[in-house]
Amino acid sequence: MLAAFCCLFWGGVFAQNSKFNSPSRKLQLAEFAIANLYVDNVDENKLVETAIVKMLEELDPHSTYSDPEEVKRLNEPLQGNFDGIGIQFNMVTDTLFVIQPVSGGPSEKVGILAGDRIVEVNDTVIAGVKMNTDEVMRRLRGPKGSKVNVKVLRGGVKELLSFTIRRDKIPVYSLDASYMVDGHIGYIRVNRFAATTGKEFADALHNLQKQGMKDLILDLQGNGGGYLNAAIDLCDQVLGSKELIVYTEGRRNPRTEFKAKGDGDFQNGRLVVLVDEFSASASEIVTGAIQDWDRGIVVGRRTFGKGLVQRPIDLPDGSMIRLTVARYYTPSGRCIQKPYESVEQYNRDLIERYNRGEMMSADSIHFPDSLKAKTLKLGRTVYGGGGIMPDYFVPIDTAMYTDYYMNLRDKGAIVQFNIKMIDRHRQEWLKKYKTFSRFNRDFEVDDAMLKELVALGETMKIPYNETQYQTALPLIKTLVKALIARDMWDMSEYFQVINTLSDSMKKAVELLSEPGMNFPRHK
Repeated sequence: MLAAFCCLFWGGVFAQNSKFNSPSRKLQLAEFAIANLYVDNVDENKLVETAIVKMLEELDPHSTYSDPEEVKRLNEPLQGNFDGIGIQFNMVTDTLFVIQPVSGGPSEKVGILAGDRIVEVNDTVIAGVKMNTDEVMRRLRGPKGSKVNVKVLRGGVKELLSFTIRRDKIPVYSLDASYMVDGHIGYIRVNRFAATTGKEFADALHNLQKQGMKDLILDLQGNGGGYLNAAIDLCDQVLGSKELIVYTEGRRNPRTEFKAKGDGDFQNGRLVVLVDEFSASASEIVTGAIQDWDRGIVVGRRTFGKGLVQRPIDLPDGSMIRLTVARYYTPSGRCIQKPYESVEQYNRDLIERYNRGEMMSADSIHFPDSLKAKTLKLGRTVYGGGGIMPDYFVPIDTAMYTDYYMNLRDKGAIVQFNIKMIDRHRQEWLKKYKTFSRFNRDFEVDDAMLKELVALGETMKIPYNETQYQTALPLIKTLVKALIARDMWDMSEYFQVINTLSDSMKKAVELLSEPGMNFPRHK
């Protein structure tokens, strides 16, 4: 009764006093009325969260709300570390399979080995009980310095092995790979722009230069972005003094410019940037700056087109709003952001690109003259209006992606097969090949291995199709070899193998291998 009186009283006050007659007061009154007068009990927190989400949905596709747990999960890959036991793992048939312990990490220190299966965590069985990956990770992670007891099943050992692991800070790397393609071409793949990306990139650059690198392939394919500062740090390595990297501008945010220092360690070598339709945000900032200043050549397909600047707004309970406050613009003034008349249309954009034939032919891409811009050194024509259009278009090649291959991959047959091979042959192969270069040169996925993969697929109800198998065979063999290389060495070795099938990579190497090829600003 008292609540009803208060609500009616304050409602009358609000209605009569223009001082209180504002949208925020209206929203506050509605929440107060529902919480105090509604016929059933309501969850006020859920009501408020729903209201926030619905408000943000009215704005743009990238203004979002995250609850406290989501905030933690989102920040971990970008902060560069988390607290845990330090293993790379796969969940295969409800069992945690250790791919590699992190070098120098807590698990390696106590004796966890690649190929081990963790079956118990703190006396709780996690194998064969259909526990999802998030639940397994929750049990393994914990504050730095805390302890976790695990039991391990190891090949060739009858009884379970017990280990007590003291959790520690585990690094999360934003570079997937760096290696020498040949005597003068280096390759660096960046998977996200995180707090440590600048240092990781500089370290990889120096390491490759020591090996004789003169020219660089920077792979940003599939890189969805991250921190703006990380993109600026990378651009500092390749752009000249005071060259504009990007500027931002919004209704309540005046133009803010970010310029290169010009003291980076890769100022003169030839540069190729690889991008695709999943390269977004910070990736597009880097790519646009390199293209606009004629610093290098962009190869691949048109990038995603995410050019909205979000400001994180922390809420008292640990949740967060990421609110769009400005737009990104490349040095030539191009807006990176693609149109977003509706969220549904925006989310369907990549599918529509496929349907229009854009992924197969550059002729299917049409830009109005109003979106033309000129690069800042050579005056080349480039386009705005959504994403970065590459200088050399490379169509997507899905010919080998048959239904049979997709079933082997998506139902986990290839991963399970790889684990069996590693389990059975790791020591034998390491002894035989000794180095990755020898493995890469001499190792072949033979017919016996392929027959075993096909047989495994049939046990998983994947019917064999000879025609589709033969079509996908080069892809299957390369992927299996790449996974074996990853598990015996690391991700750089994986990409050295898998990149042999990449048409964009082949085009980049071709461009850098032609002595007469005229690169922008090549000195």
